Amino acid sequence: MKKKLRPGKRIRTLIVDDSATMRRLIRENLEEHPDIQVVAEARCARSARDAVNRYRPDVMTLDVEMPHMDGLEFLRRLMRARPMPVVMVSSLTRNGSSAAVKALSLGAVDCVSKQQMGAAPEFGNLADTVRTAAQATVRQPRNMQPTGGSGVSEYSYGRGIVLIGASTGGVEALERILERYPENCPPTLITQHMPAQFLVNFARRLNNLSRPLVKLGEDHEPIEMGKVLIAPGGAFHMTVAPGRQPHIALMRGSKSCGHRPSVDEMFRSAEFLGSRAIAVLLTGMGYDGAKAMLRLKNAGAFCIGQDQETCVVFGMPRVAQELGALDIQLPLDHIAQGILERTKQKHTLEDANSSWKPHVG
Repeated sequence: MKKKLRPGKRIRTLIVDDSATMRRLIRENLEEHPDIQVVAEARCARSARDAVNRYRPDVMTLDVEMPHMDGLEFLRRLMRARPMPVVMVSSLTRNGSSAAVKALSLGAVDCVSKQQMGAAPEFGNLADTVRTAAQATVRQPRNMQPTGGSGVSEYSYGRGIVLIGASTGGVEALERILERYPENCPPTLITQHMPAQFLVNFARRLNNLSRPLVKLGEDHEPIEMGKVLIAPGGAFHMTVAPGRQPHIALMRGSKSCGHRPSVDEMFRSAEFLGSRAIAVLLTGMGYDGAKAMLRLKNAGAFCIGQDQETCVVFGMPRVAQELGALDIQLPLDHIAQGILERTKQKHTLEDANSSWKPHVG
């Protein structure tokens, strides 16, 4: 496990890119910020490995395309041998390539695209992403197996709609939860902070790894058992609309809690569900979803937060805990079981709490 950066310490950053021009542009971007120090640059996997051992950087920016060994293979080996915060920076990610989502699954903290603006690329919020990465808790990844088993044997859906919010570290967390979902899983909505161009491949990857259907949510789409719907992002928030059968409503709007799609918007829209709602906040920087989760809890929802020990960034669940919005905190590998116990046929509160000792916020 990589230790978190001490407050006030400059963030020692290693830039890995096969293009000297791109390395210079990234360095100039980062060196505009006094709290970030570029300690070394590397053009290939071998020189990157040597630089990691020599300079012990806090964060690495890594290109997908490199000579001799591509960035994904290097990332896979790095996270097994010496886990550390990695931010993928590549033109490939701009098109929402599967490489970006694969990198997040392998343990990269985030992906930033080289947004081509005229003759030179711009890097958006690269400095902020490096700062977030420096505070992340990074662990050795585990091997994913497709269509994993359910956390509850002979699951039979009873009632409830599951609402999950996630940000930094959410890709692996959601994989870990959905691999335990049965085919007849409870209806589930997910808002994951992620650029819209990544989300199609993200949904496709989760669908390949899971038993139930996983797809991007569409406007007016019914919320049904056996279906996991992901907020499509872009100009829209994904919300829950009432009716004879609850359905998706994609709402145009400005950013909420700094994000679009926003967990807060999804949670707020679901207050009418009352005790039929099961809200979950996973790893992520910031506070998106925390205040709206408190409103859901007050309306009768059951609210779960990921615990600090298993979060990449203990931000959103921490704020929810401080607000008193959580009914229970669970390690990541117990969250799927918690969801399934709450939604299975003839569930009881005693059933839901029987398998673990909760840390109540």
